[in-house]
Amino acid sequence: MDRPFVLASRKDGQGTTVSIPAAEGTVHIGGGHFVVIAGPCAVEGVEAYLALARRLKQIGVHVLRGGAFKPRTSPYSFAGLGLEGLEILAEARRQTGLPVVTEVLDPRDIEQVAACADLLQVGSRNMQNFSLLSEVGRSGKPVILKRGFSATIEEWLLAAEYILAAGNPQVVLCERGIRTFETYTRNTVDIAAVPVVKELSHLPVIIDPSHGTGRAELVRPVAKAGVAVGADGLMIEVHHCPSCALSDGQQSLDPLAFAALFAEVREMAQREGRRV
Repeated sequence: MDRPFVLASRKDGQGTTVSIPAAEGTVHIGGGHFVVIAGPCAVEGVEAYLALARRLKQIGVHVLRGGAFKPRTSPYSFAGLGLEGLEILAEARRQTGLPVVTEVLDPRDIEQVAACADLLQVGSRNMQNFSLLSEVGRSGKPVILKRGFSATIEEWLLAAEYILAAGNPQVVLCERGIRTFETYTRNTVDIAAVPVVKELSHLPVIIDPSHGTGRAELVRPVAKAGVAVGADGLMIEVHHCPSCALSDGQQSLDPLAFAALFAEVREMAQREGRRV
């Protein structure tokens, strides 16, 4: 395969390890480490989020997630708490000692988001927002780059190239499902993309089985498939009351179901010699 990407290309067989400093110790993604990122789709309120964050820490997650700014298909859907949501994420980080990842939608918001988050997420809808990619590349913060729902692997890696070319080597790729003719699931998880990307690129790659399937009952098998094909981690939506969630409740696990899944994927990863 011709490789039009340069900085993202695997040249010497060595993979990049992305390191995220945190109060509880540095979290590593890639390089034989296996990470689990978990939390609700959106930060909905201070008490509920902080209680969930403390529970997720007890379970053993490595990174907390939660949307403060949410890109929604409908302008009438809950779009996050904005700056208030960022403050809640910062408080969760302070209370738990865990690093936090949240999505940034606008280059003008990067400074404020980066002050409260340890990783910046570029979502599927913004994968080819080249101005945003360049700016997060200049931010100095690690970046999770989600694959666009209509993007080829080459386009995905070229999007990563924008971040790398701006001087930021700390990029994690996230396969979150692509749009196909199938309507039974929200998206179609491209499991084969994990080994393909690992062959083409030195960047770590994780799986998001929540957005990938859109159905809570499918998260567990797809998450385990991600571990089996060599993903460096998982990003899973967890909500204290999925039926009450303001965003993506149908694909969210409750803490009890998530704890059971976490134990399974941790055991799988450890059997393969990964550090969890």
